[in-house]
Amino acid sequence: MNLLETVFKKVQNHPKRIVFPDGNEVRVLKAAEEFVFNKLGIAILLGDREEILATAKEANVSLHRILIINPREADDVPVFLKYLTTMPRYKSMAQAEALRIVTTPNYFAALMIQHGQADGLVGGLQASSGSLLRPLFQIIKTLPDVKSICGCMVLEVPKSPYGDEGLFCFGDCAVIPKPSPEQLASIAIEAGKLMRQLTGIPPRVAMLSYSTKGSAQTEDVERVVAGTALARQYLMEKNLDIEVDGEMQADAAIVPEVAEFKGVSGPVAGKANVLVFPDLASGSIAAKLVERLAKASAFGQLLLGLDKPAAEVSRGATTRDILGVAAIVALQAIAYRKLYPEQGARYVATEETESVAVSAPEL
Repeated sequence: MNLLETVFKKVQNHPKRIVFPDGNEVRVLKAAEEFVFNKLGIAILLGDREEILATAKEANVSLHRILIINPREADDVPVFLKYLTTMPRYKSMAQAEALRIVTTPNYFAALMIQHGQADGLVGGLQASSGSLLRPLFQIIKTLPDVKSICGCMVLEVPKSPYGDEGLFCFGDCAVIPKPSPEQLASIAIEAGKLMRQLTGIPPRVAMLSYSTKGSAQTEDVERVVAGTALARQYLMEKNLDIEVDGEMQADAAIVPEVAEFKGVSGPVAGKANVLVFPDLASGSIAAKLVERLAKASAFGQLLLGLDKPAAEVSRGATTRDILGVAAIVALQAIAYRKLYPEQGARYVATEETESVAVSAPEL
């Protein structure tokens, strides 16, 4: 059973509502159709209704159990506007400008998950990273004990003996240009938690560098060494079952023979399934190279550390990529629901409300 089959099976028992701010994008429409077809929950598309209907018809996409919301006409606008203008950043803003912001799909989507109108968010296909990350970081709080938000990529390499049968989590590949030791520790812990949530497999986190256990001594290497120590200290204090080791080179982290040659032992060396990169450049480059050269399935960026599940997908993402990310975000939302059962659930399809959730007839 591959990763998506495993995730689908878990989510089908607890379907979720995922909002897509890029609602008029053909790949999103197809992914939303597959999300519903696989009984993962309800897809919510943001955008102009007529435009979405026309695009769906042209692409022969069914909109069964897919909700369409035009932020400019939504009933929730007054509630969201009031919430936004109570935030210090927006308190003195003119009403017209605040209204423009609230009705922007990325902001509206962030406000939806903040208010419990959706369980998770998947966006990023039609604009730069900042236009999606900015509203999320401004509106959504961080989880307790989390100092920084980071991005994690889940990669599944076919027929690979490394990681866990080719499965890896890479971090940070999206957010922090040059993480501090504290941020590296946070990335290691949050990525490790994600690996366990996805698979139930014990996370084995390697803190990567161009040095292995002191083979080089520079400021950048010391930053990784310090991050490793902080992560271990936190895990010990919280009694979390995540193994972290470093600093080490990538080959020593995933290849047992290389780890042995370099004199590195322990539960992580040669067996890592979570790779934490020393900076954003190396993480992003590595993820894209593995995806293209190793023909890996890549799902991300999953934004870790927010107290609402959200993800930013690449503008080059395929329909399958978007579907996989939406399923993983839904899986994250299951854990969130267990922690916060009081959160509201307005857009839920039941036998009595089915007509509300179905926004258009099947095409």
